[in-house]
Amino acid sequence: MTGKVHKYGDNVDTDVIIPARYLNSSDGRELAAHCMEDIDPAFAKNVKKGDIIIAGNNFGCGSSREHAPLSIKESGVACVIAESFARIFFRNSINIGLPILECADAVHDAENGDTVTVDLKAGTITNERLNKVYKVPPFPDEIRAIIARGGLLC
Repeated sequence: MTGKVHKYGDNVDTDVIIPARYLNSSDGRELAAHCMEDIDPAFAKNVKKGDIIIAGNNFGCGSSREHAPLSIKESGVACVIAESFARIFFRNSINIGLPILECADAVHDAENGDTVTVDLKAGTITNERLNKVYKVPPFPDEIRAIIARGGLLC
């Protein structure tokens, strides 16, 4: 998967990913329309299918709501790369079929607007601007199957 980077900092919590005032819906398209709007009001208008979110430490901290990774996935984001993830966000993301990777070096080197290519099977992240490849542990076959299926319950 190859996409444009939308870069954010540390401690992006679930209330920033999808503000609580929109949690009365579980419709993915409706949630996607408000994804990241409190931290990046133009995100929903600018994100394209296949784009990639890159963020710092503790991405997805806060409440355990599934709405947060769902809003990201439904906005078209193909993958989230961060220095670290809140554990419940990590599990919720896999459960809904949103690939997420931890790679501090890729996060530090990336700039907003970069093009990044991710190969989940090989466990690589390539920053096209820098022509630099980062190695991450590949997901086990079972996890890749969940992601390919679109989620655990699909």
